[in-house]
Amino acid sequence: MNASFLIRRLGFGLLLMLGVVVLNFLLIRLAPGDPAVVIAGEMGGATKEMLDSIRQEYGLDKPVLTQLWIYISNVAQGDLGQSYFFNQSVAGLIAHRVGPTILLVLSAQLLSIALGVFLGVIAARKPNGVMSGFVSIFATIGYAVPVFWTGIMLIILFASVLPIFPVEGMQSVKLRDAGFLVQALDVAHHLFLPAFTLAVIYLAQYARLSRASMLEVLGSDYIRTARAKGASEKSVLFKHALRNAALPILTVAGLQFGNLISGALLVESVFNWPGMGRLAFDSILRRDYPTIMGVLFFASAMVVIANILTDLSYRVADPRLRGKG
Repeated sequence: MNASFLIRRLGFGLLLMLGVVVLNFLLIRLAPGDPAVVIAGEMGGATKEMLDSIRQEYGLDKPVLTQLWIYISNVAQGDLGQSYFFNQSVAGLIAHRVGPTILLVLSAQLLSIALGVFLGVIAARKPNGVMSGFVSIFATIGYAVPVFWTGIMLIILFASVLPIFPVEGMQSVKLRDAGFLVQALDVAHHLFLPAFTLAVIYLAQYARLSRASMLEVLGSDYIRTARAKGASEKSVLFKHALRNAALPILTVAGLQFGNLISGALLVESVFNWPGMGRLAFDSILRRDYPTIMGVLFFASAMVVIANILTDLSYRVADPRLRGKG
């Protein structure tokens, strides 16, 4: 793989992150409301002297551009600031919450890709069959239904009708002192509904995309040649056709990663999942600017990294791109 390509992509990623930091800072600062008033309200009073003291303590009395320069300098050193509400370092808050969010997002991503591609491949075998029609209908419904509505319906179903899965939290309190395997199974039990809720909309997209890609590939000459040589249908579908049909899926998977993170905000709020989405939701309600900007910065960094990894995966999967700068 060309090293110059990786260096160039990393450079573009750093420039993009700088733009994200500046844009997030300015947009949040331009939003109505005064965090000093919120902080003073939490303390039980909002006198002029107290407001002036709070603004001076948190640097809110300085010009916006001066605050921006200080913030960029601190971020470059790994300091995301101090939370107004939680009175902790933002980096520490995110470090405590990032694990559950990554677990939720990656689980939803893998679930949506695996099930979506499988349904798409099965539907492509008989384009006019019942399975193909089911995939099309399911994809339309899955894409149209809001993710929070899906979560609420699943909570109603599995809390009242079929109490099979827990509907909130990440772990049972009574099992926190159990062994590793028991705790892992308990987390997986709590994870299923949030991950499935987040995966449904993207599962539908991957199903339609993989179906369309497979139909295009199955009409190729090399597929007819493979069948003429006596290759089994399973080998034709999964070894020959899917390998080439997977390239568009890789691209969309990288692009959808950012949407997964934003969707996690709603899912974590619905299921009370202790991740960054829940932290962002609480911070927005309390106008905790440093925490909001820290969460946005980290989420943006995850998206940039995911896009770089997608580009690298695409070059590995497609031999025609190897060695190109």
